[in-house]
Amino acid sequence: LGNGLIISAVACDHHLHTPMFFFLLNLALSDLGCICTTVPKAMHNSLWDTRDISYTGCAAQVFLIFFFLATEICLLTIMCYDRYVSICKPLHYGTLLGSRACAHMAAAAWASGFLNALVHTANTFSLPLCNGNALGQFFCEIPQILKLSCSKSYLREFGLLSVSVCLSFGCFVFVVFSYVQIFRAVLRIPSEQGRHKAFSTCLPHLAVVSLFYSTGTFAYLKPPSMSSPSLDLALSVLYSVLPPALNPLIYSLRNRELKVYKQVLYKK
Repeated sequence: LGNGLIISAVACDHHLHTPMFFFLLNLALSDLGCICTTVPKAMHNSLWDTRDISYTGCAAQVFLIFFFLATEICLLTIMCYDRYVSICKPLHYGTLLGSRACAHMAAAAWASGFLNALVHTANTFSLPLCNGNALGQFFCEIPQILKLSCSKSYLREFGLLSVSVCLSFGCFVFVVFSYVQIFRAVLRIPSEQGRHKAFSTCLPHLAVVSLFYSTGTFAYLKPPSMSSPSLDLALSVLYSVLPPALNPLIYSLRNRELKVYKQVLYKK
């Protein structure tokens, strides 16, 4: 519902047709996709007291969750670049983030997510699975599927996962470096109102990035000694469900334009 509100707000209100809200719309779409990939099936299984999922359905879940999560990482990085240009290079904002440039960056984010998901899904489901068919998770997650493999080829998938982790870490380093430059520029703004306005646009994005990276990193890089069915389940909820559900709340609470849109909507 929250992501739908953001999508409708940006699509319907011409005042929100800016690069920042364009990328926010794309982020809301990826969040909506993450939730719809895992939660409905989990709710169905809970209501009907079953744990069944078809082989095709499992492959679809793996593809879609990797597609939307990888796209979200790219979009969060692009949104950081948008904040960096608007605060550190405001005179070049129209040139660096014109409508065509924004469309190309968003398309690159979705294409990167698609390619990443396609490679991981094809590689994972090409492995022979001979250690049962029970996953200790509420959705099809690659580490859980690899536990069922009886082939040493699973090391290839771990290699691909390592590459994805390195790329994600590269995006994280870019975000950290950009925000160091942003905060240095904001603290040099003479007026308190100007600093408050700059922080009000940066803090929601920073909160979303911190939530997404902290939960995802701990889920995939925790020591094996800490692994347990209940902990793995909780961590999977944290990185696959919690950030997409909280992102709309974080942005709507801190964003003045979205607050105005909601007030107009409620009056209607």
